[in-house]
Amino acid sequence: MARDSQAALVALNRFGFGARGGASGDFTNAASDPRGFVIADLARPNGALLEMPGQLSTAELGKQVFDYQFEVQQARNAAKAAQSTMSETAPAADAKPAQRRNLSLSSAAKEIAGKDPAMQAPGQMADTANAGAMQPSANPAKPAVEPPNIIQKTFRAEALARLQRGVVVDCGFAERLVVFWSNHFCISANKGALARMWAGSFEREAIRPHVLGRFADMLKAVEQHPAMLFFLDNQQSLGPDSRAGINRKRGLNENLAREIMELHTLGVGGGYTQDDVTALARVITGWTFAGRQGQLGAPGSFVFNANAHQPGPQQVLGKTYSQNGVAQGEAVLADIARHPSTAKFIATKFARHFVADDPPPALVAKLQDVFTRTDGDLKALATALVQSNEAWQTPLTKMRSPYEFLIASGRLLARNPEDPGRYLNGLNLLGQPLWTPAGPNGFPDSNAAWAAPEGIKLRLDIAAQLGAQLADRFDPRELLELVAADAASAETRRTVERAESRPQALALLLMSPEFQRR
Repeated sequence: MARDSQAALVALNRFGFGARGGASGDFTNAASDPRGFVIADLARPNGALLEMPGQLSTAELGKQVFDYQFEVQQARNAAKAAQSTMSETAPAADAKPAQRRNLSLSSAAKEIAGKDPAMQAPGQMADTANAGAMQPSANPAKPAVEPPNIIQKTFRAEALARLQRGVVVDCGFAERLVVFWSNHFCISANKGALARMWAGSFEREAIRPHVLGRFADMLKAVEQHPAMLFFLDNQQSLGPDSRAGINRKRGLNENLAREIMELHTLGVGGGYTQDDVTALARVITGWTFAGRQGQLGAPGSFVFNANAHQPGPQQVLGKTYSQNGVAQGEAVLADIARHPSTAKFIATKFARHFVADDPPPALVAKLQDVFTRTDGDLKALATALVQSNEAWQTPLTKMRSPYEFLIASGRLLARNPEDPGRYLNGLNLLGQPLWTPAGPNGFPDSNAAWAAPEGIKLRLDIAAQLGAQLADRFDPRELLELVAADAASAETRRTVERAESRPQALALLLMSPEFQRR
């Protein structure tokens, strides 16, 4: 079969994370059958799943958080009691101060708890998983941060598994789909301890099993996942006329209902009203997760609290749904998943992510039709995208996101991470901290967001650092053949070949259009 280098570049960059270095043969394989190379990634059984030794379920992780927070609170209470005792027995002001005695483990626990992100208020927790690397200690012999607690350790372990998968996969299309859907149905690890602990398990349980399945199934899994319920405060939402609502004199929280309609399904202008948002909020009252006491179920698991559910039928988008417990909300989600506005919204966002900021209208129409005809079959949607001529004929003009840039660099330079710190720090620096978007609409997906001068300068800094560290291991001219072969422009080839040094050549290669664009 004839070699098609330009199509190979599209296959690797537009649909994957770029070519791997070494003897992978990625570019040659993609050039021999570009579309087949990408489609094959969808045929691997359970190719999107991520199962690593030691990974725990959301419920198990939730129990660990509850137990950890309880222990820290107990230690704080003990320290407070000890401080109170010391105050009562303190000498008079004119007396010689007594030497401060050791308050044992309680005092130490209190000190750690004060710096612990798990104990910070929601929305105020910084990404401390790598703070030591980003903020080096003034004294090199002294650690810059406290030893990681169970929440930090879990976040880093989940991050490492995700990063390693991205670096080692053959094509990476299935993994790119995971990244797309995880950002579409995003949560933020900065919400609090539970969100940070659950960020990885949310993706493993609610996103990965469904990226090649049905949209309706993913929607249900996402909206019933404890991480999403916590992120958008649905555990605080009580039906005004429910037993709990009457007793506690509290009512609805519409956060989850609004984002389901605006961001997850119908989209802005999708035909819903504020009355629909309020009705949906009533429908999903009682959707929550069990707490530490486990009164409604296993701690950290999804449960339906009938005492918090608004009784009676509700009308959403012109259809009345009878009171039927948790099934009432599930029926609404199933119908919204099949709504024409949802098909249009998803098709447009899908094409915009993979092809262009202003995607070809014919491609959007084609994807919308496939989504509708197949009842939201996401594998069929992804296949239709790859089989479309528009996806191959549209120029590679979209800038890789910071995550895609760093993963592509790791693939080309054969840097499969053993520790997530370098990647996580890079993502923080470039403005895309892992699983931590600024809002429920996720990270932006446009050139305007990632091609700003400051962002380009920061990428250049990272490329220069990689060049300085690794140039002695590689010939940048040979790497250019792995990246683009004869699809590389004459200008890029001249730039790399005429660089003043090998480190500079490697940095310029990493900043070339053939590497930065997809």
